[in-house]
Amino acid sequence: MQESPFLVVNNLSLGFKSEGEVRMVLKGVSFSVYSGQTTAIVGESGSGKSVSSLSLMNLLPKNKVVYDAGEFVFDGDDKKIQLAPGSLALEGMRGGKIAMIFQEPMTSLNPVMTCGEQIVEMLELHTQWKGHDAEKRAVELFKEVLLPRPEQMFGQYPHQLSGGQRQRVMIAMAIAAEPALLIADEPTTALDVTVQASILELLKNLQTKYGMAMIFITHDLGVVKAIADYIVVMKNGEVVETGDAKQVLHHPNHPYTKGLLECKPIPGVKLDRLKTMNAEYEPKVLSDFSEEKKDVLISIKGLSKQYIKSTGIVFKKQEIVQAVHPLTFDIYAGETLGLVGESGCGKTTLSRMLLGLIPASGGEVTYQQEDLTKLNASQWKSYRKDLQIIFQDPYSALNPKHTVGDLLMEPLIVLGLHRNAQDRLQRVYQLLDQVGLPRESVNRYPHEFSGGQRQRIVIARALSVEPRFIICDESVAALDVSVQAQVLNLLNDLKKELGLTYLFISHDLSVVYHMSDRIMVMNKGKIEEMGTAQQVYHAPISEYTKKLLGSVMG
Repeated sequence: MQESPFLVVNNLSLGFKSEGEVRMVLKGVSFSVYSGQTTAIVGESGSGKSVSSLSLMNLLPKNKVVYDAGEFVFDGDDKKIQLAPGSLALEGMRGGKIAMIFQEPMTSLNPVMTCGEQIVEMLELHTQWKGHDAEKRAVELFKEVLLPRPEQMFGQYPHQLSGGQRQRVMIAMAIAAEPALLIADEPTTALDVTVQASILELLKNLQTKYGMAMIFITHDLGVVKAIADYIVVMKNGEVVETGDAKQVLHHPNHPYTKGLLECKPIPGVKLDRLKTMNAEYEPKVLSDFSEEKKDVLISIKGLSKQYIKSTGIVFKKQEIVQAVHPLTFDIYAGETLGLVGESGCGKTTLSRMLLGLIPASGGEVTYQQEDLTKLNASQWKSYRKDLQIIFQDPYSALNPKHTVGDLLMEPLIVLGLHRNAQDRLQRVYQLLDQVGLPRESVNRYPHEFSGGQRQRIVIARALSVEPRFIICDESVAALDVSVQAQVLNLLNDLKKELGLTYLFISHDLSVVYHMSDRIMVMNKGKIEEMGTAQQVYHAPISEYTKKLLGSVMG
Protein backbone atom coordinates (compact mmCIF):
# COMPACT_ATOMS: atom_id res chain seq x y z
CA MET A 1 0.00 0.00 0.00
CA GLN A 2 1.25 3.48 -0.82
CA GLU A 3 2.02 5.79 2.11
CA SER A 4 -0.70 8.30 1.31
CA PRO A 5 -4.21 7.39 0.05
CA PHE A 6 -5.30 8.19 -3.49
CA LEU A 7 -8.52 9.70 -2.11
CA VAL A 8 -9.51 11.12 1.26
CA VAL A 9 -13.13 12.07 1.92
CA ASN A 10 -13.19 14.59 4.78
CA ASN A 11 -16.28 15.44 6.85
CA LEU A 12 -18.76 15.15 3.95
CA SER A 13 -22.17 16.49 5.01
CA LEU A 14 -25.06 17.04 2.62
CA GLY A 15 -28.83 17.12 2.47
CA PHE A 16 -31.71 17.26 0.01
CA LYS A 17 -34.24 20.07 -0.30
CA SER A 18 -37.85 19.00 0.10
CA GLU A 19 -40.87 21.28 0.60
CA GLY A 20 -38.73 24.18 1.75
CA GLU A 21 -36.69 22.14 4.22
CA VAL A 22 -33.30 20.45 3.99
CA ARG A 23 -33.15 16.81 5.11
CA MET A 24 -29.60 15.84 6.00
CA VAL A 25 -28.60 12.46 4.54
CA LEU A 26 -24.82 12.49 5.15
CA LYS A 27 -23.35 13.74 8.42
CA GLY A 28 -19.59 14.13 8.70
CA VAL A 29 -18.64 11.13 6.53
CA SER A 30 -14.86 10.51 6.34
CA PHE A 31 -12.87 7.64 4.82
CA SER A 32 -9.79 6.91 2.68
CA VAL A 33 -9.19 4.86 -0.47
CA TYR A 34 -5.74 3.55 -1.48
CA SER A 35 -4.48 2.68 -4.96
CA GLY A 36 -4.52 -1.07 -5.60
CA GLN A 37 -6.88 -1.63 -2.68
CA THR A 38 -10.63 -1.94 -2.16
CA THR A 39 -12.62 0.05 0.37
CA ALA A 40 -16.06 -1.53 0.88
CA ILE A 41 -18.91 0.67 2.08
CA VAL A 42 -21.61 -1.41 3.76
CA GLY A 43 -24.90 -0.62 5.44
CA GLU A 44 -28.65 -0.87 5.01
CA SER A 45 -30.71 0.93 2.35
CA GLY A 46 -30.86 4.62 3.16
CA SER A 47 -27.59 4.58 5.09
CA GLY A 48 -25.91 6.91 2.55
CA LYS A 49 -23.64 4.44 0.73
CA SER A 50 -24.62 5.36 -2.83
CA VAL A 51 -25.07 9.07 -2.07
CA SER A 52 -21.45 9.22 -0.88
CA SER A 53 -20.14 7.80 -4.14
CA LEU A 54 -22.50 9.81 -6.37
CA SER A 55 -21.22 12.99 -4.71
CA LEU A 56 -17.70 12.00 -5.77
CA MET A 57 -18.91 11.86 -9.38
CA ASN A 58 -20.97 15.04 -8.92
CA LEU A 59 -24.02 13.11 -10.12
CA LEU A 60 -26.48 14.26 -7.44
CA PRO A 61 -29.32 16.52 -8.68
CA LYS A 62 -27.97 20.07 -8.49
CA ASN A 63 -31.38 21.62 -7.85
CA LYS A 64 -32.00 19.34 -4.84
CA VAL A 65 -28.66 18.78 -3.10
CA VAL A 66 -27.25 21.11 -0.43
CA TYR A 67 -23.61 20.64 0.62
CA ASP A 68 -23.10 21.61 4.24
CA ALA A 69 -19.43 20.71 4.65
CA GLY A 70 -16.62 18.49 3.39
CA GLU A 71 -13.77 18.16 0.92
CA PHE A 72 -12.27 15.56 -1.41
CA VAL A 73 -8.47 15.29 -1.46
CA PHE A 74 -6.97 13.47 -4.46
CA ASP A 75 -3.32 12.44 -4.66
CA GLY A 76 -2.42 13.94 -8.05
CA ASP A 77 0.63 13.19 -10.20
CA ASP A 78 2.72 15.94 -8.62
CA LYS A 79 0.52 17.51 -5.94
CA LYS A 80 -2.61 16.96 -3.88
CA ILE A 81 -5.86 18.24 -5.36
CA GLN A 82 -8.45 19.54 -2.91
CA LEU A 83 -11.99 19.86 -4.26
CA ALA A 84 -15.20 20.96 -2.61
CA PRO A 85 -18.30 18.76 -3.06
CA GLY A 86 -20.28 19.95 -6.07
CA SER A 87 -17.17 21.36 -7.76
CA LEU A 88 -17.33 21.40 -11.57
CA ALA A 89 -13.79 20.00 -11.56
CA LEU A 90 -15.26 16.67 -10.39
CA GLU A 91 -17.20 16.41 -13.66
CA GLY A 92 -13.95 16.75 -15.56
CA MET A 93 -12.62 13.71 -13.68
CA ARG A 94 -15.55 11.48 -14.69
CA GLY A 95 -14.70 8.63 -17.02
CA GLY A 96 -11.00 9.48 -17.15
CA LYS A 97 -9.94 9.62 -13.48
CA ILE A 98 -13.07 8.22 -11.81
CA ALA A 99 -15.44 5.65 -13.30
CA MET A 100 -18.51 3.89 -11.96
CA ILE A 101 -20.19 0.51 -12.43
CA PHE A 102 -23.87 0.89 -11.65
CA GLN A 103 -26.07 -1.74 -9.99
CA GLU A 104 -28.44 -2.50 -12.88
CA PRO A 105 -26.67 -2.74 -16.25
CA MET A 106 -29.94 -3.08 -18.18
CA THR A 107 -31.00 0.44 -17.19
CA SER A 108 -27.45 1.85 -17.36
CA LEU A 109 -26.69 0.74 -20.92
CA ASN A 110 -28.30 2.50 -23.90
CA PRO A 111 -30.83 0.01 -25.38
CA VAL A 112 -30.66 1.48 -28.92
CA MET A 113 -26.85 1.37 -29.25
CA THR A 114 -24.82 -1.79 -29.72
CA CYS A 115 -22.51 -2.72 -26.86
CA GLY A 116 -19.49 -2.01 -29.03
CA GLU A 117 -20.74 1.46 -30.00
CA GLN A 118 -21.13 2.36 -26.34
CA ILE A 119 -17.52 1.39 -25.57
CA VAL A 120 -16.27 3.31 -28.62
CA GLU A 121 -18.18 6.40 -27.47
CA MET A 122 -16.48 6.15 -24.07
CA LEU A 123 -13.04 5.75 -25.65
CA GLU A 124 -13.48 8.69 -28.04
CA LEU A 125 -14.69 10.96 -25.22
CA HIS A 126 -12.00 10.18 -22.66
CA THR A 127 -8.96 8.74 -24.46
CA GLN A 128 -6.80 9.18 -27.57
CA TRP A 129 -8.45 6.19 -29.29
CA LYS A 130 -10.53 7.24 -32.31
CA GLY A 131 -12.42 5.64 -35.21
CA HIS A 132 -11.28 2.18 -36.31
CA ASP A 133 -8.59 2.08 -33.61
CA ALA A 134 -11.26 2.70 -30.95
CA GLU A 135 -13.31 -0.21 -32.37
CA LYS A 136 -10.29 -2.53 -32.17
CA ARG A 137 -9.63 -1.34 -28.60
CA ALA A 138 -13.29 -2.01 -27.69
CA VAL A 139 -12.93 -5.64 -28.84
CA GLU A 140 -9.71 -5.91 -26.78
CA LEU A 141 -11.60 -4.63 -23.72
CA PHE A 142 -14.33 -7.23 -24.30
CA LYS A 143 -11.60 -9.88 -24.30
CA GLU A 144 -10.13 -8.38 -21.15
CA VAL A 145 -13.43 -8.71 -19.26
CA LEU A 146 -13.74 -12.31 -20.55
CA LEU A 147 -16.82 -11.85 -22.72
CA PRO A 148 -17.39 -14.83 -25.03
CA ARG A 149 -17.15 -14.14 -28.78
CA PRO A 150 -15.96 -10.52 -28.29
CA GLU A 151 -16.14 -9.66 -32.02
CA GLN A 152 -19.76 -10.81 -32.15
CA MET A 153 -20.58 -9.04 -28.85
CA PHE A 154 -19.46 -5.74 -30.42
CA GLY A 155 -22.54 -5.72 -32.68
CA GLN A 156 -25.07 -6.99 -30.15
CA TYR A 157 -27.56 -4.94 -28.15
CA PRO A 158 -27.83 -5.10 -24.33
CA HIS A 159 -31.13 -7.05 -24.41
CA GLN A 160 -29.40 -9.85 -26.34
CA LEU A 161 -26.96 -10.51 -23.50
CA SER A 162 -27.39 -12.27 -20.13
CA GLY A 163 -27.22 -10.32 -16.87
CA GLY A 164 -23.64 -11.38 -16.23
CA GLN A 165 -22.58 -10.47 -19.77
CA ARG A 166 -24.21 -7.03 -19.49
CA GLN A 167 -22.32 -6.45 -16.26
CA ARG A 168 -19.07 -7.31 -18.05
CA VAL A 169 -19.89 -4.73 -20.75
CA MET A 170 -20.41 -2.15 -17.97
CA ILE A 171 -17.02 -3.08 -16.49
CA ALA A 172 -15.36 -2.77 -19.92
CA MET A 173 -16.87 0.70 -20.27
CA ALA A 174 -15.72 1.70 -16.78
CA ILE A 175 -12.08 0.63 -17.32
CA ALA A 176 -11.88 1.95 -20.91
CA ALA A 177 -10.01 5.10 -19.88
CA GLU A 178 -7.97 3.26 -17.22
CA PRO A 179 -9.36 5.29 -14.29
CA ALA A 180 -7.42 5.73 -11.07
CA LEU A 181 -10.60 5.16 -9.02
CA LEU A 182 -13.35 2.65 -9.83
CA ILE A 183 -16.66 2.84 -7.95
CA ALA A 184 -18.72 -0.37 -8.04
CA ASP A 185 -22.27 0.16 -6.72
CA GLU A 186 -23.88 -3.21 -5.88
CA PRO A 187 -22.50 -4.74 -9.11
CA THR A 188 -23.33 -8.36 -8.22
CA THR A 189 -26.63 -8.10 -6.29
CA ALA A 190 -28.93 -9.92 -8.73
CA LEU A 191 -26.37 -12.36 -10.17
CA ASP A 192 -26.07 -16.11 -9.64
CA VAL A 193 -23.37 -17.28 -7.23
CA THR A 194 -21.13 -18.59 -10.02
CA VAL A 195 -21.49 -15.41 -12.10
CA GLN A 196 -21.02 -13.30 -8.97
CA ALA A 197 -17.80 -15.12 -8.11
CA SER A 198 -16.45 -14.67 -11.66
CA ILE A 199 -17.30 -10.92 -11.68
CA LEU A 200 -15.54 -10.40 -8.33
CA GLU A 201 -12.48 -12.31 -9.54
CA LEU A 202 -12.48 -10.21 -12.73
CA LEU A 203 -12.62 -6.95 -10.76
CA LYS A 204 -9.72 -8.04 -8.53
CA ASN A 205 -7.62 -9.03 -11.55
CA LEU A 206 -8.32 -5.73 -13.33
CA GLN A 207 -7.51 -3.83 -10.16
CA THR A 208 -4.14 -5.58 -9.95
CA LYS A 209 -3.42 -4.94 -13.63
CA TYR A 210 -4.25 -1.21 -13.57
CA GLY A 211 -3.39 -0.47 -9.93
CA MET A 212 -6.83 1.09 -9.43
CA ALA A 213 -8.28 2.23 -6.14
CA MET A 214 -11.77 0.78 -5.74
CA ILE A 215 -14.87 1.70 -3.73
CA PHE A 216 -17.19 -1.31 -3.52
CA ILE A 217 -20.72 -0.60 -2.29
CA THR A 218 -22.77 -3.56 -1.11
CA HIS A 219 -25.17 -4.89 1.52
CA ASP A 220 -23.91 -8.48 1.03
CA LEU A 221 -21.36 -9.23 3.74
CA GLY A 222 -20.31 -12.45 1.98
CA VAL A 223 -19.15 -10.36 -0.97
CA VAL A 224 -17.31 -8.00 1.41
CA LYS A 225 -15.27 -10.92 2.74
CA ALA A 226 -14.28 -11.86 -0.81
CA ILE A 227 -13.12 -8.47 -2.07
CA ALA A 228 -12.50 -5.84 0.65
CA ASP A 229 -9.20 -4.68 2.13
CA TYR A 230 -10.81 -1.96 4.20
CA ILE A 231 -14.43 -1.55 5.40
CA VAL A 232 -16.56 1.51 6.12
CA VAL A 233 -19.84 0.74 7.92
CA MET A 234 -22.58 3.36 7.53
CA LYS A 235 -25.87 3.87 9.36
CA ASN A 236 -28.34 6.74 8.89
CA GLY A 237 -25.82 8.85 6.99
CA GLU A 238 -22.96 8.43 9.45
CA VAL A 239 -19.86 6.25 9.60
CA VAL A 240 -20.18 4.04 12.68
CA GLU A 241 -17.10 1.85 12.17
CA THR A 242 -14.04 1.65 9.92
CA GLY A 243 -11.01 -0.58 9.79
CA ASP A 244 -9.14 -3.45 8.21
CA ALA A 245 -11.59 -5.92 6.62
CA LYS A 246 -10.56 -8.90 8.76
CA GLN A 247 -10.73 -6.83 11.94
CA VAL A 248 -14.21 -5.47 11.21
CA LEU A 249 -15.63 -8.82 10.02
CA HIS A 250 -14.19 -10.98 12.79
CA HIS A 251 -13.93 -8.54 15.70
CA PRO A 252 -16.49 -5.76 15.12
CA ASN A 253 -16.65 -3.02 17.73
CA HIS A 254 -19.95 -1.30 17.01
CA PRO A 255 -23.25 -3.02 17.96
CA TYR A 256 -24.69 -2.14 14.52
CA THR A 257 -21.85 -3.96 12.72
CA LYS A 258 -22.30 -6.97 15.01
CA GLY A 259 -26.04 -6.92 14.25
CA LEU A 260 -25.49 -6.87 10.48
CA LEU A 261 -23.11 -9.83 10.69
CA GLU A 262 -25.52 -11.85 12.84
CA CYS A 263 -28.50 -11.30 10.50
CA LYS A 264 -26.99 -13.24 7.60
CA PRO A 265 -27.71 -16.99 7.29
CA ILE A 266 -24.66 -19.07 8.20
CA PRO A 267 -23.60 -21.25 5.23
CA GLY A 268 -24.42 -24.88 5.95
CA VAL A 269 -26.20 -24.22 9.26
CA LYS A 270 -30.00 -24.42 9.63
CA LEU A 271 -31.46 -22.27 12.42
CA ASP A 272 -35.02 -22.10 13.77
CA ARG A 273 -34.99 -18.36 12.98
CA LEU A 274 -32.46 -15.72 12.00
CA LYS A 275 -31.30 -13.01 14.33
CA THR A 276 -32.63 -9.55 13.55
CA MET A 277 -31.25 -6.15 14.50
CA ASN A 278 -31.45 -5.51 18.27
CA ALA A 279 -33.17 -8.86 18.87
CA GLU A 280 -32.29 -10.68 22.10
CA TYR A 281 -33.42 -14.08 20.78
CA GLU A 282 -30.66 -16.69 20.48
CA PRO A 283 -31.30 -18.97 17.45
CA LYS A 284 -31.26 -22.75 17.82
CA VAL A 285 -29.70 -25.16 15.32
CA LEU A 286 -32.30 -27.45 13.69
CA SER A 287 -32.04 -31.07 12.63
CA ASP A 288 -32.72 -31.94 8.99
CA PHE A 289 -36.05 -32.70 7.33
CA SER A 290 -37.29 -36.27 6.82
CA GLU A 291 -39.37 -37.26 3.81
CA GLU A 292 -41.32 -39.93 5.75
CA LYS A 293 -45.12 -39.75 6.19
CA LYS A 294 -45.59 -36.68 4.00
CA ASP A 295 -48.65 -36.23 1.82
CA VAL A 296 -48.08 -35.20 -1.80
CA LEU A 297 -49.64 -31.77 -2.47
CA ILE A 298 -48.61 -31.33 -6.12
CA SER A 299 -47.33 -34.07 -8.43
CA ILE A 300 -45.33 -33.15 -11.54
CA LYS A 301 -44.88 -35.78 -14.27
CA GLY A 302 -42.91 -35.25 -17.48
CA LEU A 303 -43.48 -31.48 -17.42
CA SER A 304 -41.64 -29.74 -20.27
CA LYS A 305 -41.48 -26.47 -22.19
CA GLN A 306 -40.31 -25.76 -25.75
CA TYR A 307 -40.00 -22.42 -27.48
CA ILE A 308 -39.72 -21.79 -31.21
CA LYS A 309 -36.97 -19.28 -31.91
CA SER A 310 -36.61 -17.52 -35.26
CA THR A 311 -33.07 -16.99 -36.55
CA GLY A 312 -31.75 -15.20 -39.61
CA ILE A 313 -32.60 -11.75 -40.99
CA VAL A 314 -33.75 -12.40 -44.57
CA PHE A 315 -34.55 -16.13 -44.64
CA LYS A 316 -36.17 -16.90 -41.30
CA LYS A 317 -35.22 -20.24 -39.81
CA GLN A 318 -37.13 -21.75 -36.93
CA GLU A 319 -35.20 -23.41 -34.15
CA ILE A 320 -36.73 -25.36 -31.25
CA VAL A 321 -35.32 -24.38 -27.85
CA GLN A 322 -35.93 -26.87 -25.03
CA ALA A 323 -36.23 -24.50 -22.03
CA VAL A 324 -37.36 -27.26 -19.64
CA HIS A 325 -36.78 -30.95 -20.34
CA PRO A 326 -39.39 -33.44 -19.02
CA LEU A 327 -39.32 -33.15 -15.19
CA THR A 328 -40.88 -35.52 -12.68
CA PHE A 329 -41.02 -34.79 -8.92
CA ASP A 330 -43.46 -34.28 -6.05
CA ILE A 331 -44.01 -31.34 -3.71
CA TYR A 332 -45.08 -32.41 -0.21
CA ALA A 333 -47.70 -30.64 1.88
CA GLY A 334 -46.14 -28.39 4.53
CA GLU A 335 -42.60 -28.46 3.15
CA THR A 336 -40.33 -25.82 1.67
CA LEU A 337 -38.76 -27.13 -1.54
CA GLY A 338 -35.74 -25.01 -2.44
CA LEU A 339 -35.04 -24.54 -6.16
CA VAL A 340 -31.57 -23.38 -7.23
CA GLY A 341 -29.63 -23.06 -10.47
CA GLU A 342 -28.01 -20.45 -12.66
CA SER A 343 -29.94 -17.93 -14.76
CA GLY A 344 -31.48 -19.61 -17.80
CA CYS A 345 -31.68 -23.04 -16.19
CA GLY A 346 -35.50 -23.03 -16.29
CA LYS A 347 -36.43 -22.15 -12.67
CA THR A 348 -38.81 -19.31 -13.51
CA THR A 349 -40.26 -21.12 -16.55
CA LEU A 350 -41.04 -24.11 -14.32
CA SER A 351 -42.71 -21.92 -11.70
CA ARG A 352 -44.86 -20.16 -14.32
CA MET A 353 -46.02 -23.52 -15.72
CA LEU A 354 -47.01 -24.71 -12.23
CA LEU A 355 -49.27 -21.67 -11.89
CA GLY A 356 -50.68 -21.84 -15.42
CA LEU A 357 -49.15 -18.47 -16.32
CA ILE A 358 -47.51 -20.03 -19.38
CA PRO A 359 -48.68 -23.21 -21.13
CA ALA A 360 -46.66 -26.41 -20.79
CA SER A 361 -45.49 -28.20 -23.93
CA GLY A 362 -46.04 -31.59 -22.33
CA GLY A 363 -46.56 -33.45 -19.07
CA GLU A 364 -48.90 -33.10 -16.08
CA VAL A 365 -49.24 -30.99 -12.94
CA THR A 366 -51.68 -32.80 -10.66
CA TYR A 367 -53.34 -30.94 -7.77
CA GLN A 368 -56.44 -32.29 -6.01
CA GLN A 369 -56.67 -35.03 -8.67
CA GLU A 370 -56.90 -32.41 -11.44
CA ASP A 371 -54.29 -31.95 -14.21
CA LEU A 372 -53.77 -28.19 -14.11
CA THR A 373 -52.04 -28.13 -17.52
CA LYS A 374 -55.39 -29.00 -19.19
CA LEU A 375 -57.32 -26.07 -17.66
CA ASN A 376 -58.31 -22.94 -19.55
CA ALA A 377 -58.27 -19.46 -17.95
CA SER A 378 -61.82 -19.63 -16.57
CA GLN A 379 -61.30 -23.13 -15.15
CA TRP A 380 -58.11 -21.94 -13.43
CA LYS A 381 -60.13 -19.45 -11.37
CA SER A 382 -61.28 -22.10 -8.90
CA TYR A 383 -57.64 -23.13 -8.27
CA ARG A 384 -56.09 -19.65 -8.31
CA LYS A 385 -57.05 -19.19 -4.66
CA ASP A 386 -54.88 -22.13 -3.56
CA LEU A 387 -51.77 -21.41 -5.65
CA GLN A 388 -50.03 -18.03 -5.34
CA ILE A 389 -46.68 -16.35 -6.05
CA ILE A 390 -44.48 -13.73 -4.35
CA PHE A 391 -42.50 -11.92 -7.05
CA GLN A 392 -38.87 -10.84 -6.81
CA ASP A 393 -39.26 -7.09 -7.15
CA PRO A 394 -41.79 -5.45 -4.82
CA TYR A 395 -41.29 -2.13 -6.63
CA SER A 396 -42.74 -3.38 -9.92
CA ALA A 397 -45.14 -5.93 -8.37
CA LEU A 398 -47.33 -3.24 -6.77
CA ASN A 399 -49.45 -0.76 -8.73
CA PRO A 400 -48.15 2.67 -7.65
CA LYS A 401 -51.57 4.27 -8.23
CA HIS A 402 -53.39 2.04 -5.73
CA THR A 403 -53.41 2.28 -1.94
CA VAL A 404 -52.32 -0.74 0.10
CA GLY A 405 -55.95 -1.31 1.08
CA ASP A 406 -57.00 -1.46 -2.59
CA LEU A 407 -54.08 -3.75 -3.48
CA LEU A 408 -54.99 -6.25 -0.75
CA MET A 409 -58.73 -6.07 -1.44
CA GLU A 410 -58.47 -6.62 -5.19
CA PRO A 411 -57.83 -10.42 -5.05
CA LEU A 412 -60.76 -10.80 -2.61
CA ILE A 413 -63.08 -8.96 -5.01
CA VAL A 414 -61.84 -10.81 -8.13
CA LEU A 415 -62.29 -14.24 -6.51
CA GLY A 416 -65.54 -13.28 -4.76
CA LEU A 417 -64.27 -13.86 -1.23
CA HIS A 418 -66.01 -12.46 1.89
CA ARG A 419 -69.55 -11.14 1.92
CA ASN A 420 -69.17 -7.38 1.71
CA ALA A 421 -66.77 -4.44 1.79
CA GLN A 422 -66.70 -4.33 5.60
CA ASP A 423 -65.73 -8.02 5.85
CA ARG A 424 -63.06 -7.51 3.22
CA LEU A 425 -61.64 -4.54 5.14
CA GLN A 426 -61.45 -6.65 8.30
CA ARG A 427 -59.56 -9.28 6.27
CA VAL A 428 -57.12 -6.58 5.08
CA TYR A 429 -56.52 -5.49 8.70
CA GLN A 430 -55.89 -9.13 9.65
CA LEU A 431 -53.33 -9.46 6.81
CA LEU A 432 -51.48 -6.31 7.88
CA ASP A 433 -51.33 -7.69 11.43
CA GLN A 434 -49.94 -10.99 10.13
CA VAL A 435 -47.09 -9.37 8.18
CA GLY A 436 -46.27 -6.83 10.90
CA LEU A 437 -47.49 -3.61 9.27
CA PRO A 438 -49.62 -0.95 11.02
CA ARG A 439 -53.32 -0.89 10.12
CA GLU A 440 -53.13 2.75 9.01
CA SER A 441 -51.09 1.46 6.04
CA VAL A 442 -54.39 0.85 4.19
CA ASN A 443 -54.56 4.47 3.02
CA ARG A 444 -50.90 4.79 2.02
CA TYR A 445 -49.30 4.18 -1.39
CA PRO A 446 -46.39 1.79 -2.21
CA HIS A 447 -43.84 4.61 -2.65
CA GLU A 448 -44.34 5.58 1.02
CA PHE A 449 -42.81 2.27 2.20
CA SER A 450 -39.27 0.90 2.35
CA GLY A 451 -38.23 -2.10 0.23
CA GLY A 452 -38.72 -4.52 3.12
CA GLN A 453 -42.15 -3.11 3.92
CA ARG A 454 -43.17 -3.35 0.27
CA GLN A 455 -42.15 -7.01 0.24
CA ARG A 456 -44.40 -7.53 3.29
CA ILE A 457 -47.28 -5.99 1.31
CA VAL A 458 -46.59 -8.40 -1.58
CA ILE A 459 -46.58 -11.30 0.91
CA ALA A 460 -49.86 -10.06 2.43
CA ARG A 461 -51.43 -9.93 -1.03
CA ALA A 462 -50.38 -13.53 -1.73
CA LEU A 463 -51.85 -14.58 1.63
CA SER A 464 -55.10 -12.65 1.13
CA VAL A 465 -56.91 -15.54 -0.58
CA GLU A 466 -55.70 -18.12 1.97
CA PRO A 467 -53.54 -20.21 -0.38
CA ARG A 468 -52.08 -23.62 0.36
CA PHE A 469 -49.04 -23.29 -1.93
CA ILE A 470 -46.85 -20.22 -2.57
CA ILE A 471 -43.94 -19.81 -4.99
CA CYS A 472 -41.32 -17.40 -3.60
CA ASP A 473 -39.43 -16.29 -6.72
CA GLU A 474 -36.20 -14.59 -5.57
CA SER A 475 -38.38 -12.80 -3.02
CA VAL A 476 -35.48 -11.59 -0.81
CA ALA A 477 -32.79 -11.10 -3.49
CA ALA A 478 -32.62 -7.30 -3.36
CA LEU A 479 -33.15 -6.82 0.39
CA ASP A 480 -30.60 -5.75 2.98
CA VAL A 481 -29.41 -8.59 5.24
CA SER A 482 -31.30 -7.16 8.23
CA VAL A 483 -34.57 -6.81 6.26
CA GLN A 484 -33.95 -10.18 4.59
CA ALA A 485 -33.74 -11.82 8.02
CA GLN A 486 -37.08 -10.28 9.03
CA VAL A 487 -38.81 -11.42 5.82
CA LEU A 488 -37.38 -14.97 6.01
CA ASN A 489 -38.49 -15.26 9.65
CA LEU A 490 -41.93 -13.98 8.64
CA LEU A 491 -42.24 -16.58 5.84
CA ASN A 492 -41.30 -19.39 8.24
CA ASP A 493 -43.69 -18.11 10.92
CA LEU A 494 -46.55 -17.95 8.39
CA LYS A 495 -45.70 -21.43 7.14
CA LYS A 496 -46.13 -22.85 10.66
CA GLU A 497 -49.18 -20.75 11.52
CA LEU A 498 -51.11 -21.33 8.27
CA GLY A 499 -49.74 -24.72 7.18
CA LEU A 500 -48.31 -23.32 3.95
CA THR A 501 -46.16 -25.09 1.35
CA TYR A 502 -43.40 -23.15 -0.43
CA LEU A 503 -41.41 -23.51 -3.61
CA PHE A 504 -38.49 -21.24 -2.67
CA ILE A 505 -36.44 -20.03 -5.65
CA SER A 506 -33.16 -18.23 -4.97
CA HIS A 507 -29.59 -17.86 -6.21
CA ASP A 508 -28.37 -17.48 -2.59
CA LEU A 509 -27.55 -21.03 -1.48
CA SER A 510 -27.10 -20.05 2.19
CA VAL A 511 -30.64 -18.65 2.22
CA VAL A 512 -32.00 -21.71 0.38
CA TYR A 513 -30.37 -24.07 2.90
CA HIS A 514 -31.75 -22.07 5.85
CA MET A 515 -35.29 -22.12 4.42
CA SER A 516 -35.59 -25.52 2.76
CA ASP A 517 -36.54 -29.02 3.83
CA ARG A 518 -35.47 -30.37 0.44
CA ILE A 519 -33.44 -28.83 -2.36
CA MET A 520 -33.76 -29.36 -6.12
CA VAL A 521 -30.87 -28.24 -8.35
CA MET A 522 -31.63 -27.37 -11.99
CA ASN A 523 -29.14 -27.09 -14.85
CA LYS A 524 -30.02 -26.43 -18.50
CA GLY A 525 -33.68 -27.34 -18.00
CA LYS A 526 -33.02 -30.64 -16.21
CA ILE A 527 -33.00 -31.75 -12.58
CA GLU A 528 -29.33 -32.13 -11.74
CA GLU A 529 -29.84 -33.31 -8.17
CA MET A 530 -32.60 -33.54 -5.55
CA GLY A 531 -32.63 -34.53 -1.88
CA THR A 532 -32.87 -33.28 1.67
CA ALA A 533 -31.23 -29.92 2.31
CA GLN A 534 -28.60 -31.62 4.47
CA GLN A 535 -27.76 -34.16 1.77
CA VAL A 536 -27.58 -31.74 -1.17
CA TYR A 537 -25.66 -29.04 0.72
CA HIS A 538 -23.21 -31.20 2.67
CA ALA A 539 -22.86 -34.30 0.47
CA PRO A 540 -23.63 -33.25 -3.13
CA ILE A 541 -23.38 -35.94 -5.80
CA SER A 542 -23.40 -33.80 -8.95
CA GLU A 543 -20.29 -31.93 -10.10
CA TYR A 544 -22.55 -29.02 -11.05
CA THR A 545 -23.92 -28.80 -7.49
CA LYS A 546 -20.38 -28.90 -6.13
CA LYS A 547 -19.48 -26.02 -8.45
CA LEU A 548 -22.45 -23.96 -7.20
CA LEU A 549 -21.56 -24.64 -3.57
CA GLY A 550 -17.93 -23.78 -4.24
CA SER A 551 -19.04 -20.28 -5.22
CA VAL A 552 -20.94 -19.61 -1.96
CA MET A 553 -19.59 -16.58 -0.11
CA GLY A 554 -20.07 -16.89 3.62
